[in-house]
Amino acid sequence: MKSLRCVLCVVLMSLSTVAFAQHDAQKSSVAPVPSEAQKSFTTMKSLAGEWEGPVTVPEMPEMSGGKPMHASLRVTSRGNVLVHEFQEAGTPLDATKYDHPVTMLYVDGDQLTLVHYCDAGNRPRMTGKMSPDGKTVEFHYEGGIKDFVAYINEQKDPVHKHIVYFEGETDQGAVEVAMQWNSSYQESVFTFANNIN
Repeated sequence: MKSLRCVLCVVLMSLSTVAFAQHDAQKSSVAPVPSEAQKSFTTMKSLAGEWEGPVTVPEMPEMSGGKPMHASLRVTSRGNVLVHEFQEAGTPLDATKYDHPVTMLYVDGDQLTLVHYCDAGNRPRMTGKMSPDGKTVEFHYEGGIKDFVAYINEQKDPVHKHIVYFEGETDQGAVEVAMQWNSSYQESVFTFANNIN
């Protein structure tokens, strides 16, 4: 009788193991719901291609109508990275002579991430969110220009501990200023208008 109870226990445990295994197999066959970041990234990957033409910046007419520019969006790394490149049309890929900024976009956890490799030598990192209508992605630099100043001064010796920051707004527009002096002899002044350096 004891052996029958033992065999019965083993059979019941085996059946429960099989039932759990089948349940897990069914669970894993269901595709996970893509995050908002993944949906945004998939939409942006659908824009892959190359374009050439004049740059028009309505808010800054002095930047418009110059030489044509070449822009490309390329999906790489088995679909995990979108690379954006921008340069003057017709110029060779020679980083010693020509500007050639590169921006990489990818999904990091639940965030759409952008890292811009700027010709000025900095690498701002931003996170993006798709607009409710699904037509635009807005990128945000956490900490804004104050953190950017801290980033470009991190390998330098600051003269004062705190970054000077102020902002203001009128009916003509808004302005943010951040600065920190350091002991180097090279002056670095970066100006941005509508996110354009």
